[in-house]
Amino acid sequence: MLVLTRKVDEGIVIGDNIKIRVIAVEGNKVKLGVVAEKDIPIIREEILESVKNENLSAGQVDDTNLDWNVVMPREDKTGR
Repeated sequence: MLVLTRKVDEGIVIGDNIKIRVIAVEGNKVKLGVVAEKDIPIIREEILESVKNENLSAGQVDDTNLDWNVVMPREDKTGR
C-alpha cells in the first residue's frame, strides 16, 4: 500500500486518466474529489463489501426443511 500525505487542494493522479483531489478536511473526515472517465466505475468500499456479502448470503440455502425427493428425485427401476 502506498501512503501519501496531501493537503487541501492537492491531489494524486492514477494512470493517465484518474485524478483524486483533497477537497476538505473536517475533523476526522476527508472529502475527496475524483475525476475519471464515465466508463470507470467509482464506488465506496463499504458499499461494495455490503453488496458482496449480500450476494454471498443470497446464494446460501437452508436445506434443513427441503424435500430432497423433489430437489433430487431418485431414478426409478427403469433407469429414469
